[in-house]
Amino acid sequence: MTGAPGCVAWLSGVEQARMPRMSTGSFQIAGRAGMNAGVHILSVKGAITHGTSSALQEAVNAATARGLILDLTEVPSVDSMAVGALVRVYVSCTKGGRKLAFVGLNHRVRNVLQIVGVDPLFETYASISEAESALG
Repeated sequence: MTGAPGCVAWLSGVEQARMPRMSTGSFQIAGRAGMNAGVHILSVKGAITHGTSSALQEAVNAATARGLILDLTEVPSVDSMAVGALVRVYVSCTKGGRKLAFVGLNHRVRNVLQIVGVDPLFETYASISEAESALG
């Protein structure tokens, strides 16, 4: 189905079947100290959305370590509010002289950050140990 520029077209049944399902589980954030002194890890579970982005921002503000790792391995998707929240996290860390690293971005989350054009702001790593080495 086609439409005017800027309009959203509905996906056909075949296209919908090819799209991976997003988890609708509950949103959780768990914090812990890293292996290196001065590093804090926030593990995020669930989609970061309009309804959950403020909880993420609060958790980041509560973590005062000089190095912060956001483990997004269990984040299936982000919406526009999440992109804004992630940028605010970056700005907050930068202004506070803190280092920030992302771990575990899946293809869907990485694509959203690239499409919006904010991906160059974030240091991303394949594992927590890699991120800790970079922040340490």
